[in-house]
Amino acid sequence: MRLVSATGARVIPLDRLNPRVRARATLPSLFTLGNMLCGFSSVLLSFQGHFRTAAVLVGISIVLDICDGAVARAVGAITPFGLQFDSLADLISFGIAPAVLVYTWALPAYPVWAWAGAMFWLACAAYRLARFNVTIDPLADKRYFVGLASPGAAGVVISTVLAIGDPLYDWAPLVPVAAGVVPAALMASSFRFRSFRDLLSPRHLRITVPLGIVIVVGLVLFPGATGMALAYGYVLTCPLGWVSAPLRRRWFGDDAVAPPRTRMPSVIMPPDLDDDEDDDLDDGPCR
Repeated sequence: MRLVSATGARVIPLDRLNPRVRARATLPSLFTLGNMLCGFSSVLLSFQGHFRTAAVLVGISIVLDICDGAVARAVGAITPFGLQFDSLADLISFGIAPAVLVYTWALPAYPVWAWAGAMFWLACAAYRLARFNVTIDPLADKRYFVGLASPGAAGVVISTVLAIGDPLYDWAPLVPVAAGVVPAALMASSFRFRSFRDLLSPRHLRITVPLGIVIVVGLVLFPGATGMALAYGYVLTCPLGWVSAPLRRRWFGDDAVAPPRTRMPSVIMPPDLDDDEDDDLDDGPCR
């Protein structure tokens, strides 16, 4: 019996690979596993009232999520299994964990609203990850995400927790809304956010390394302020980018702005086939 993938490509079992190739193929999944375990640990700590530690663990999950993609591209081990495993881990670390953190910390005086806000966050995160998995757009500009990425949205929650610290009871009801509801809605939106994936390329290391050192030092010395500056600043790149697009196009050319979006085919609602295409599909193999 021979395994065949859904696309028709042959599947090579791991036991037929040499140990070096096998280790290279499984290395990104180890980062993904660490991402998932940190997210689950954050959930447990949130219920125990250790909000800062829970927020830090979600932050570690964000770092591991960035690392697994970078490692997979570096070693050439991008696989369908890795993509699905990464999405399942992200749902725990950036869907369930921030939702529980919002529920247990942000609105303790309003249990009904806390419950509704947590469910809204989880629903938007699941929708965001599912849409990312099924949307087919191989020609899309990789510099942009459609909708706020779930790690970026989780960063808003954890940075707010680290900055404020104690749970909110009778004051500032807009803070939990800004920290939970707004990023959740942006995840399910179609607004585009910069991925900044190009900063991880070798040609940008002279910028990335000093910037990374400054961020790490800031997170160690001033975790709340640095986290809020990064998280809220990233969210603001979308409206600021939209406002500044005409100027950037005039000064730096068309490549400095996002290209116009086209409707992306999706397996959720595939386009209707005409009669000729139906006949072709009937005569040929399933695709």
